[in-house]
Amino acid sequence: MEKRRIGSLEVSVVGLGCNNFGWRIGKAETRDVVFAALESGINFLDTADIYGGGQSEEYVGEALQGRRDEVVLATKFGMSMGEGKSGGSAAWVRQACEDSLRRLKTDRIDLYQLHTPDAKTPISETLEALDRLVKAGKVREIGCSNFSAAELRQAEAAVKPGAARFVSVQNQYSLFHREPEAEVLQECKKLGIAFIPFFPLANGLLTGKYRKGQPLPENSRGKDAFGPNMFSEKNLDIVEDLIRFASERGHSLLELAISWLAAQDGVASVIAGARTVEQVKTNAKAAGWALSPADLRAIDAILG
Repeated sequence: MEKRRIGSLEVSVVGLGCNNFGWRIGKAETRDVVFAALESGINFLDTADIYGGGQSEEYVGEALQGRRDEVVLATKFGMSMGEGKSGGSAAWVRQACEDSLRRLKTDRIDLYQLHTPDAKTPISETLEALDRLVKAGKVREIGCSNFSAAELRQAEAAVKPGAARFVSVQNQYSLFHREPEAEVLQECKKLGIAFIPFFPLANGLLTGKYRKGQPLPENSRGKDAFGPNMFSEKNLDIVEDLIRFASERGHSLLELAISWLAAQDGVASVIAGARTVEQVKTNAKAAGWALSPADLRAIDAILG
Protein backbone atom coordinates (compact mmCIF):
# COMPACT_ATOMS: atom_id res chain seq x y z
CA MET A 1 0.00 0.00 0.00
CA GLU A 2 1.11 3.55 -0.72
CA LYS A 3 2.82 5.30 2.20
CA ARG A 4 2.74 9.02 3.01
CA ARG A 5 4.33 11.25 5.65
CA ILE A 6 3.07 12.68 8.91
CA GLY A 7 6.09 14.54 10.18
CA SER A 8 8.80 11.89 10.57
CA LEU A 9 6.25 9.07 10.44
CA GLU A 10 5.52 6.97 7.35
CA VAL A 11 1.90 5.84 7.26
CA SER A 12 -0.35 3.84 4.97
CA VAL A 13 -2.72 5.95 2.85
CA VAL A 14 -5.61 4.06 4.47
CA GLY A 15 -5.56 3.96 8.26
CA LEU A 16 -7.61 1.97 10.77
CA GLY A 17 -9.91 4.02 12.97
CA CYS A 18 -10.30 2.25 16.30
CA ASN A 19 -13.43 4.02 17.57
CA ASN A 20 -15.53 0.82 17.34
CA PHE A 21 -13.28 -1.12 19.69
CA GLY A 22 -14.47 -1.60 23.24
CA TRP A 23 -18.12 -0.73 22.75
CA ARG A 24 -19.24 -2.03 19.35
CA ILE A 25 -16.91 -5.02 19.22
CA GLY A 26 -15.05 -6.94 21.90
CA LYS A 27 -11.46 -7.96 22.54
CA ALA A 28 -11.34 -11.00 20.26
CA GLU A 29 -13.03 -9.19 17.38
CA THR A 30 -10.66 -6.24 17.83
CA ARG A 31 -7.66 -8.54 17.55
CA ASP A 32 -9.05 -10.08 14.37
CA VAL A 33 -9.65 -6.66 12.79
CA VAL A 34 -6.20 -5.37 13.77
CA PHE A 35 -4.49 -8.47 12.39
CA ALA A 36 -6.48 -8.23 9.14
CA ALA A 37 -5.47 -4.58 8.83
CA LEU A 38 -1.78 -5.41 9.18
CA GLU A 39 -2.06 -8.25 6.69
CA SER A 40 -3.78 -5.88 4.25
CA GLY A 41 -0.96 -3.33 4.34
CA ILE A 42 -2.41 -0.89 6.86
CA ASN A 43 0.21 0.26 9.35
CA PHE A 44 -1.52 3.34 10.81
CA LEU A 45 -3.85 2.78 13.77
CA ASP A 46 -5.72 5.71 15.29
CA THR A 47 -7.50 5.49 18.63
CA ALA A 48 -8.29 7.79 21.58
CA ASP A 49 -8.49 7.52 25.35
CA ILE A 50 -12.22 8.27 25.23
CA TYR A 51 -13.12 5.46 22.82
CA GLY A 52 -14.95 2.77 24.75
CA GLY A 53 -14.02 4.56 27.97
CA GLY A 54 -10.41 3.45 27.55
CA GLN A 55 -11.16 -0.06 26.32
CA SER A 56 -10.23 0.72 22.72
CA GLU A 57 -6.68 1.51 23.83
CA GLU A 58 -6.64 -1.59 26.04
CA TYR A 59 -7.81 -3.90 23.26
CA VAL A 60 -5.42 -2.37 20.73
CA GLY A 61 -2.56 -2.73 23.19
CA GLU A 62 -3.31 -6.39 23.75
CA ALA A 63 -3.69 -7.07 20.03
CA LEU A 64 -0.31 -5.48 19.31
CA GLN A 65 1.69 -7.51 21.82
CA GLY A 66 4.62 -8.86 19.83
CA ARG A 67 3.68 -6.71 16.81
CA ARG A 68 4.08 -3.19 18.17
CA ASP A 69 6.95 -2.33 15.82
CA GLU A 70 4.77 -3.09 12.78
CA VAL A 71 2.51 -0.08 13.34
CA VAL A 72 2.44 3.68 13.60
CA LEU A 73 0.26 4.07 16.68
CA ALA A 74 -1.77 7.24 17.19
CA THR A 75 -4.03 8.17 20.06
CA LYS A 76 -5.77 11.28 21.34
CA PHE A 77 -6.46 13.04 24.63
CA GLY A 78 -8.46 16.05 25.77
CA MET A 79 -12.08 14.94 25.78
CA SER A 80 -13.56 14.12 29.17
CA MET A 81 -12.44 10.92 30.86
CA GLY A 82 -14.22 11.94 34.06
CA GLU A 83 -14.31 14.81 36.52
CA GLY A 84 -11.18 16.94 36.09
CA LYS A 85 -9.83 14.62 33.41
CA SER A 86 -10.02 16.61 30.20
CA GLY A 87 -8.51 19.50 28.28
CA GLY A 88 -4.93 20.44 27.55
CA SER A 89 -3.51 21.55 30.90
CA ALA A 90 0.08 20.54 31.58
CA ALA A 91 -0.98 18.32 34.48
CA TRP A 92 -3.59 16.46 32.44
CA VAL A 93 -1.31 16.08 29.41
CA ARG A 94 1.20 14.28 31.63
CA GLN A 95 -1.39 12.08 33.31
CA ALA A 96 -3.35 11.33 30.13
CA CYS A 97 -0.18 10.22 28.37
CA GLU A 98 0.80 7.89 31.21
CA ASP A 99 -2.71 6.43 31.27
CA SER A 100 -2.66 5.83 27.49
CA LEU A 101 0.80 4.28 27.58
CA ARG A 102 -0.39 1.88 30.29
CA ARG A 103 -3.57 0.92 28.43
CA LEU A 104 -1.72 0.54 25.12
CA LYS A 105 1.01 -1.55 26.80
CA THR A 106 3.73 0.40 25.03
CA ASP A 107 6.62 2.68 25.90
CA ARG A 108 5.87 5.31 23.26
CA ILE A 109 3.03 6.87 21.27
CA ASP A 110 3.94 7.62 17.67
CA LEU A 111 1.39 10.41 17.15
CA TYR A 112 -0.19 12.04 20.22
CA GLN A 113 -3.08 14.34 19.36
CA LEU A 114 -5.07 16.96 21.25
CA HIS A 115 -8.59 15.71 20.49
CA THR A 116 -10.30 19.10 20.58
CA PRO A 117 -9.29 22.70 21.31
CA ASP A 118 -9.30 23.71 24.98
CA ALA A 119 -10.49 27.29 25.39
CA LYS A 120 -9.58 27.28 29.10
CA THR A 121 -5.90 26.45 28.64
CA PRO A 122 -3.38 28.53 26.66
CA ILE A 123 -2.18 26.49 23.69
CA SER A 124 1.37 27.39 24.69
CA GLU A 125 0.93 25.44 27.95
CA THR A 126 -0.34 22.38 26.07
CA LEU A 127 2.49 22.55 23.55
CA GLU A 128 5.14 22.89 26.25
CA ALA A 129 3.77 19.82 28.04
CA LEU A 130 3.70 17.85 24.79
CA ASP A 131 7.25 18.95 23.98
CA ARG A 132 8.41 17.53 27.31
CA LEU A 133 6.83 14.19 26.40
CA VAL A 134 8.65 14.22 23.05
CA LYS A 135 11.97 15.05 24.70
CA ALA A 136 11.36 12.24 27.22
CA GLY A 137 10.90 9.76 24.37
CA LYS A 138 7.32 8.93 25.31
CA VAL A 139 5.88 10.58 22.18
CA ARG A 140 7.41 10.79 18.69
CA GLU A 141 5.18 13.41 17.01
CA ILE A 142 2.27 15.58 18.13
CA GLY A 143 -0.92 16.58 16.34
CA CYS A 144 -4.35 18.05 16.89
CA SER A 145 -7.94 17.37 15.94
CA ASN A 146 -11.03 19.49 15.28
CA PHE A 147 -8.91 22.64 14.86
CA SER A 148 -9.86 25.59 12.67
CA ALA A 149 -7.36 27.39 10.45
CA ALA A 150 -7.15 30.21 13.00
CA GLU A 151 -6.41 27.72 15.78
CA LEU A 152 -3.69 26.10 13.68
CA ARG A 153 -2.07 29.50 13.16
CA GLN A 154 -2.31 30.27 16.86
CA ALA A 155 -0.67 26.96 17.74
CA GLU A 156 2.13 27.47 15.23
CA ALA A 157 2.83 30.95 16.63
CA ALA A 158 3.07 29.55 20.16
CA VAL A 159 5.83 27.02 19.39
CA LYS A 160 9.14 27.89 21.01
CA PRO A 161 12.36 27.55 18.97
CA GLY A 162 13.46 23.92 18.78
CA ALA A 163 10.27 22.62 20.40
CA ALA A 164 7.79 20.09 19.03
CA ARG A 165 5.01 21.45 16.83
CA PHE A 166 1.80 20.01 15.49
CA VAL A 167 2.59 17.95 12.38
CA SER A 168 -1.01 16.92 11.68
CA VAL A 169 -4.63 17.90 12.07
CA GLN A 170 -7.48 15.38 12.08
CA ASN A 171 -10.83 16.87 11.03
CA GLN A 172 -14.04 15.61 9.51
CA TYR A 173 -13.86 15.49 5.71
CA SER A 174 -15.79 13.56 3.09
CA LEU A 175 -17.67 14.00 -0.17
CA PHE A 176 -20.60 15.22 1.92
CA HIS A 177 -18.61 17.34 4.37
CA ARG A 178 -16.15 19.57 2.54
CA GLU A 179 -15.71 22.31 5.13
CA PRO A 180 -11.90 21.83 5.36
CA GLU A 181 -11.59 23.07 1.78
CA ALA A 182 -12.61 26.59 2.83
CA GLU A 183 -9.52 27.31 4.95
CA VAL A 184 -7.99 24.39 6.82
CA LEU A 185 -6.47 22.54 3.87
CA GLN A 186 -4.83 25.74 2.62
CA GLU A 187 -3.46 26.43 6.10
CA CYS A 188 -2.08 22.88 6.28
CA LYS A 189 -0.26 23.41 3.00
CA LYS A 190 1.14 26.73 4.19
CA LEU A 191 2.37 25.30 7.51
CA GLY A 192 3.46 21.91 6.18
CA ILE A 193 0.91 20.06 8.31
CA ALA A 194 -0.52 16.69 7.24
CA PHE A 195 -4.31 16.40 7.06
CA ILE A 196 -6.04 13.27 8.38
CA PRO A 197 -9.74 13.01 7.49
CA PHE A 198 -12.16 11.23 9.78
CA PHE A 199 -15.72 10.09 9.00
CA PRO A 200 -14.64 9.49 5.36
CA LEU A 201 -17.83 7.53 4.68
CA ALA A 202 -20.16 10.26 5.97
CA ASN A 203 -21.55 8.16 8.82
CA GLY A 204 -22.26 5.26 6.47
CA LEU A 205 -23.93 7.24 3.70
CA LEU A 206 -21.00 6.50 1.35
CA THR A 207 -20.85 2.76 2.01
CA GLY A 208 -23.53 1.98 -0.56
CA LYS A 209 -25.86 0.28 1.92
CA TYR A 210 -28.25 3.26 2.04
CA ARG A 211 -30.25 3.48 -1.16
CA LYS A 212 -33.10 5.69 -2.29
CA GLY A 213 -36.53 4.12 -1.86
CA GLN A 214 -35.26 1.47 0.54
CA PRO A 215 -35.81 1.45 4.33
CA LEU A 216 -32.77 2.20 6.48
CA PRO A 217 -31.19 -1.00 7.84
CA GLU A 218 -32.02 -1.86 11.45
CA ASN A 219 -29.54 -0.43 14.01
CA SER A 220 -28.02 1.78 11.33
CA ARG A 221 -26.42 5.14 11.97
CA GLY A 222 -29.11 6.58 9.74
CA LYS A 223 -31.53 6.26 12.63
CA ASP A 224 -29.46 8.29 15.06
CA ALA A 225 -28.84 12.03 15.27
CA PHE A 226 -27.23 12.10 11.82
CA GLY A 227 -30.41 10.89 10.17
CA PRO A 228 -32.56 13.98 9.60
CA ASN A 229 -30.03 15.83 7.43
CA MET A 230 -27.40 13.31 6.35
CA PHE A 231 -29.93 10.83 4.98
CA SER A 232 -32.17 13.35 3.22
CA GLU A 233 -33.79 12.65 -0.15
CA LYS A 234 -31.40 15.12 -1.76
CA ASN A 235 -28.35 13.31 -0.42
CA LEU A 236 -29.75 9.93 -1.38
CA ASP A 237 -30.24 11.24 -4.93
CA ILE A 238 -26.57 12.25 -4.97
CA VAL A 239 -25.59 8.83 -3.66
CA GLU A 240 -27.39 7.17 -6.58
CA ASP A 241 -25.51 9.41 -9.03
CA LEU A 242 -22.19 8.62 -7.35
CA ILE A 243 -22.90 4.89 -7.40
CA ARG A 244 -23.67 5.12 -11.11
CA PHE A 245 -20.46 7.09 -11.75
CA ALA A 246 -18.33 4.56 -9.86
CA SER A 247 -19.96 1.44 -11.30
CA GLU A 248 -19.54 2.70 -14.85
CA ARG A 249 -15.81 2.73 -14.14
CA GLY A 250 -15.72 -0.65 -12.44
CA HIS A 251 -15.61 0.60 -8.85
CA SER A 252 -17.79 0.79 -5.75
CA LEU A 253 -19.11 3.84 -3.94
CA LEU A 254 -16.81 3.09 -1.00
CA GLU A 255 -13.80 3.00 -3.32
CA LEU A 256 -14.89 6.35 -4.71
CA ALA A 257 -15.26 7.89 -1.25
CA ILE A 258 -11.81 6.84 -0.03
CA SER A 259 -9.94 7.34 -3.31
CA TRP A 260 -11.44 10.83 -3.65
CA LEU A 261 -10.06 11.79 -0.24
CA ALA A 262 -6.68 10.24 -1.03
CA ALA A 263 -6.56 12.39 -4.18
CA GLN A 264 -6.88 15.64 -2.21
CA ASP A 265 -3.71 17.66 -1.73
CA GLY A 266 -2.29 17.34 1.78
CA VAL A 267 -4.22 14.24 2.85
CA ALA A 268 -1.85 11.80 4.54
CA SER A 269 -4.06 8.88 5.57
CA VAL A 270 -7.79 8.24 5.35
CA ILE A 271 -8.98 6.94 8.72
CA ALA A 272 -11.72 4.34 8.22
CA GLY A 273 -13.32 2.40 11.05
CA ALA A 274 -14.16 -1.28 10.83
CA ARG A 275 -16.10 -3.79 12.89
CA THR A 276 -15.30 -6.90 10.85
CA VAL A 277 -12.38 -8.48 9.05
CA GLU A 278 -14.25 -8.14 5.77
CA GLN A 279 -14.77 -4.40 6.30
CA VAL A 280 -11.13 -3.65 7.04
CA LYS A 281 -9.97 -5.65 4.02
CA THR A 282 -12.41 -3.76 1.80
CA ASN A 283 -11.25 -0.42 3.22
CA ALA A 284 -7.61 -1.33 2.65
CA LYS A 285 -8.22 -1.94 -1.06
CA ALA A 286 -10.36 1.15 -1.55
CA ALA A 287 -7.61 3.71 -2.20
CA GLY A 288 -6.34 1.94 -5.30
CA TRP A 289 -8.42 3.98 -7.75
CA ALA A 290 -6.30 6.80 -9.19
CA LEU A 291 -8.89 9.46 -10.01
CA SER A 292 -8.06 11.65 -13.00
CA PRO A 293 -8.63 15.43 -13.12
CA ALA A 294 -11.62 14.72 -15.37
CA ASP A 295 -12.99 12.30 -12.78
CA LEU A 296 -12.63 14.88 -10.02
CA ARG A 297 -14.44 17.51 -12.11
CA ALA A 298 -17.26 15.08 -12.84
CA ILE A 299 -17.62 14.27 -9.14
CA ASP A 300 -17.78 18.00 -8.31
CA ALA A 301 -20.53 18.37 -10.89
CA ILE A 302 -22.53 15.54 -9.29
CA LEU A 303 -22.17 17.12 -5.87
CA GLY A 304 -23.21 20.50 -7.21
